[in-house]
Order: sequence, then C-alpha cells, then structure tokens
Amino acid sequence: MITDAFLALAGSISGNTVTPASVFGAGTTIVSGSFTGGNVIDTASPGNPSGNVRDIGEGGELYLRVQVATAAAGGTSMQFNVVAADDAAITTNVALIGTTGAIPVASLTAGARFAAELNPRIASKGQRYVGLQVVNVGTTTAGAIYADLGDAIQDGQKFYPSGFTIK
Repeated sequence: MITDAFLALAGSISGNTVTPASVFGAGTTIVSGSFTGGNVIDTASPGNPSGNVRDIGEGGELYLRVQVATAAAGGTSMQFNVVAADDAAITTNVALIGTTGAIPVASLTAGARFAAELNPRIASKGQRYVGLQVVNVGTTTAGAIYADLGDAIQDGQKFYPSGFTIK
C-alpha cells in the first residue's frame, strides 16, 4: 500500500509517526478545511493551471481510507464523505464523490479501519478542491482519525490457505 502525505485528508504522517485529527462534535458536519489536522487537496496545483482541474474518481480505483486512532465516544454514529467543491473552504457547489455511510459509534474503536470507493463524475471535469466531511450524529465527545486517499486497501485481517494450484 502506498501512502502519499499530499493525499491526507485528516491527520498527517511524518516518517513513521502518524498524527491523527480530532473529528468529534455536537451533531455537526465538519469539513477537512475547518478542523485542526484537516487537509484539502487542490487538484490544480502545483504547475497545473487553475482551469485544468481533475476528476480524481475517474481512471483506476481510488479509495478513501480511514483509520480510527482514538475511539469515538457519545453520539450515535459518524459518516465519512469525500466531497469536491469549487472553493478551498469546501462550501461552494459541494458534491459527494464517496461515502462510508453511517458507522455506529460502537464500531468506531481504536484501530478500526473503513474504506469507501470514489466515484467518477460523469460528463464533468470535476472540481478543483477535494476534502473530507465528517457527519456526527448526536453529540460525540471523543474521536480522532487518520484519513487519506489511495489506490489500494490493505487488509491484514484476511489470510488465505496456501498450497493450491490454479488451472
């Protein structure tokens, strides 16, 4: 699995150190440009003219990858959405391009991982900015994650038997 620091949407990686971002709140939707440790991807930079944005969901498969660093507490659920927008604040012409759906707080334990595939925007060049929305249902009082975009999902929990022949 390849990790690219420029594709982090919540938290950061420096060397072998992962710093998660806190994403809890009182029945709110927070976006990656507005919380500490949240990042917004500008598809028009560097060296790419501002009118030449990219539809990052088109081409090969691309996934939102979320890992819970600090368990969620309180509230009912959290939902993680990848969104595209016309502004870096992720408030103008916001479009949903991938979602985990609502995840019950009981499942948001430390170490839990979730993924969502990003969808292409048919008949569109996409939008310049890509960010993360975290939808808190109820009042969550704790929860921190690392989230990024990548072309593979690593699931070390699945093991398959060896010693068989494929014909």
